[in-house]
Amino acid sequence: MPTVEELYRNYGILADATETVSQHKDAYQVILDGVKGGAKEKRLAAQFIPKFFKHFPELADSAINAQLDLCEDEDVSIRRQAIKELPQFATGDNLPRVADILTQLLQSDDSAEFNLVNNALLSIFKMDAKGTLGGLFSQILQGEDIVRERAIKFLSTKLKTLPEEVMTKEVEEFILTESKKVLEDVTGEEFVLFMKILSGLKSLQTVSGRQQLVELVAEQADLEQTFNPSDPDCVDRLLQCTRQAVPLFSKNVHSTKFVTYFCEHVLPNLGSLTTPVEGLDIQLEVLKLLAEMSSFCGDMEKLESNLKKLFDKLLEYMPLPPEEAENGENAGTEEPKLQFSYVECLLYSFHQLGRKLPDFLTAKLNAEKLKDFKIRLQYFARGLQVYIRQLRLALQGKTGEALKTEENKIKVVALKITNNINVLIKDLFHIPPSYKSTVTLSWKPVQKADASQKRASEDTTSSSPPKKSSAGPKRDARQIYNPPSGKYSSNLGSFSYALAPQMSHWTDQLLQVAELGHLLSYDWTGVEFLLQRLLMLRT
Repeated sequence: MPTVEELYRNYGILADATETVSQHKDAYQVILDGVKGGAKEKRLAAQFIPKFFKHFPELADSAINAQLDLCEDEDVSIRRQAIKELPQFATGDNLPRVADILTQLLQSDDSAEFNLVNNALLSIFKMDAKGTLGGLFSQILQGEDIVRERAIKFLSTKLKTLPEEVMTKEVEEFILTESKKVLEDVTGEEFVLFMKILSGLKSLQTVSGRQQLVELVAEQADLEQTFNPSDPDCVDRLLQCTRQAVPLFSKNVHSTKFVTYFCEHVLPNLGSLTTPVEGLDIQLEVLKLLAEMSSFCGDMEKLESNLKKLFDKLLEYMPLPPEEAENGENAGTEEPKLQFSYVECLLYSFHQLGRKLPDFLTAKLNAEKLKDFKIRLQYFARGLQVYIRQLRLALQGKTGEALKTEENKIKVVALKITNNINVLIKDLFHIPPSYKSTVTLSWKPVQKADASQKRASEDTTSSSPPKKSSAGPKRDARQIYNPPSGKYSSNLGSFSYALAPQMSHWTDQLLQVAELGHLLSYDWTGVEFLLQRLLMLRT
């Protein structure tokens, strides 16, 4: 084993040789043997070996192995020195091997050593990105669990810091190809990290790129298999995948495949879903995801069938009013519990998909079913108004810090939920039902409107066009009703009893809309329409 003096002497021989350094193979071999010495000799060898490495390609394997021995030394200072110098060995065909070694060294628990490994990997990344990725993915696919875990985390945190000249289109395509291999067998956490990696790639931020990612997620979710609601892993995988897909959807990248699967397989089994996550309201979680996806659903093959499933599930959370006894009081039955969060999700999803089949409520349901639905809506609206009043009263005058308490945060969200339901119920009570209003789901951040656009109304949840002001009295100013006179009243004598059933129908509709209008501060458009129909029948 060479001494410190011998190491310095041979180092001097190589340093002085300049252009003929490759002729002094024996001197370099002495330096390689320094790894067998004591601590001082090893520290010198860790510095000298990489310095002259490129001049002795025939000793490349021996040199890399010697440096690797130093990277695994018991003395932490020797390990750190050896790791710091490793990038100097990353030349030509040796680079993937060096990347592989550095990836294995990510398992270090010493923070300073771990940071050196990270910096070394980033250093060789800038020399040859594909070669470095080859070493990383090799360990992800075949390495130990701790190495695999840390290699994935390295990619998820460091790739986004690399400049564009390093992350070329070719490099991003390589990442996508290798990631697909890994995704054939991943845990839920690993899948989330890989989606973070892939969605951050510039080439996948286009419409076609996002579509690729959605297809990748759909494949991972295995939407072709039979859904098993009693299998926690099956449910968890579907939710994990759907959460990753939701941010990718847009007006150009549709959620149709996921929405269809939720309507056909998940909604009918909503009550029997199981989850490994303690304390999670799995049913509400599913309904929230469905609501978010419904905005971006494209053309659906079985639209009417799936809308029917969604409608039936909505009815389960829209109770009928309790029966009244002869004295007008409840006949011993408890008031149904109104589940506002569930109804917001289901009503929103129904409202979104209903736009694609606007005559569903009027043409696809029989009269009894529609009447039943409107009774439920009306009853829910009554409870809704009581709750809205209570919430507004509780939050009245509170601003700034007062609204940041946990209790008031809950009340603010509850008010958003009830306001959303309020707007959607109004739409469905139009004749025919309307699907024009837009709301922001209560758990989503409100999109700020362009400052140049004037607000259409004081109701921030509605997107109805602004009403033109008129010189006449305001619609809210109640006026005393005057019986018809003139040309309308002069025709009363020629009234035909054949029209009685039609008039009875429109009168019933008028009373229902007027009653709901009173409860919901309705704009009375429906009332005006029905009055016109009645007057036409009279004439």
